[in-house]
Amino acid sequence: MYNFQFYNPTRLVFGKGSINELPKLIPADTKVLILYGGQSAERNGTLAEVRAALSDYALFEFNGIQANPDYDQLMPAVALIKQQNIGFLLAVGGGSVIDGTKFVAAAACYQGEPWEILETYGKHINAALPVGVVQTFPATSSENNNGSVISRYSIQAKRSFRNPQVFPQFAILDPEKSYSLPATQLANGVVDAFIHVCEQYLTFPVNAAVQDRFAESLLITLKDTGPQALANPHDYDIRANLMLATTLCHNGLICSGVPQDWATHKIGHELTAIFGLDHAVTLAIVLPTLLQMFRDAKRDKLLQYAERVWQLCDGNDDDKIAAAISKTREFFEQMGLRTWLRDYDINANDLQPVLDNLARSGMTQLGEHKNITLEMSQTILEHSIAPS
Repeated sequence: MYNFQFYNPTRLVFGKGSINELPKLIPADTKVLILYGGQSAERNGTLAEVRAALSDYALFEFNGIQANPDYDQLMPAVALIKQQNIGFLLAVGGGSVIDGTKFVAAAACYQGEPWEILETYGKHINAALPVGVVQTFPATSSENNNGSVISRYSIQAKRSFRNPQVFPQFAILDPEKSYSLPATQLANGVVDAFIHVCEQYLTFPVNAAVQDRFAESLLITLKDTGPQALANPHDYDIRANLMLATTLCHNGLICSGVPQDWATHKIGHELTAIFGLDHAVTLAIVLPTLLQMFRDAKRDKLLQYAERVWQLCDGNDDDKIAAAISKTREFFEQMGLRTWLRDYDINANDLQPVLDNLARSGMTQLGEHKNITLEMSQTILEHSIAPS
């Protein structure tokens, strides 16, 4: 196991009725900006509960944050904060709303051009407004980490940043608030969380038994409860286990002291930037192909994954690894995500802009060994077009 430091200051407030805790979590006499996406939080009553809980506060609202939040769309929120001297940001939604809110929190305090935050991966953030979260869409762990991913569609770019200043101060996790999620969004969230764990787990062994077992428990929970949640959308216990699993998938714990991959995410980000595909869809397309291509380099962990997560104990090691990769793709398909580029009318002659973006972003040495070159990324994409 490698040396590491683990720090996560986010308070998790879990369970039914947790929104009522908001006045205890936000300082009194603070101007609060509520940020959210479309109208689902309004329709399902979550926003009404938030407004009622914060009735004694000066409230402002900024809505319309889209999936894969856009830099240019978010900048008016920064202007509003400065104009009204707002002191606290409350994200009501899922990973996109939370990511957008983190960026706004940093941009409102940034001295230079805010796009520099993304270009420098958050290295120069010295201050940010405090952020809280009411989570409605379990998926990314953004409510429980210090990362954010922002697109800028005007230049077909997608960038991520991390900085301790944007850790949410708290995250309210009420499983009932996710009941109204459309099946597609729920499926995206489960697959996204599953692949977050894979990025931190499917690398090579470093004798980190605690991290491995924790990661495996999350993968098993997601593969079991994901289909159950689709079939039983109002079962509280299923949704509670799913929400807690997604929150812990990328909060810094299971990646502490172990190697990490993230090549699937880097390639997937550019597929979203160029083609507008859902984030989880891009990951579901890339990961199975990447695992197949690098099955020798990842052999020990893939075998462990096959035996412990999928309970594949028969046959030789190669057969078990092949079956585990196949079952991974089948799971994504079971959740309703198509896993080939051709399913989205993307073919080999469409891929050059993706490769250009990877090169422009410096993503030419990806993976846990930094050996996935631009040429290898091209091969991964080409092999992801359709079954051979």
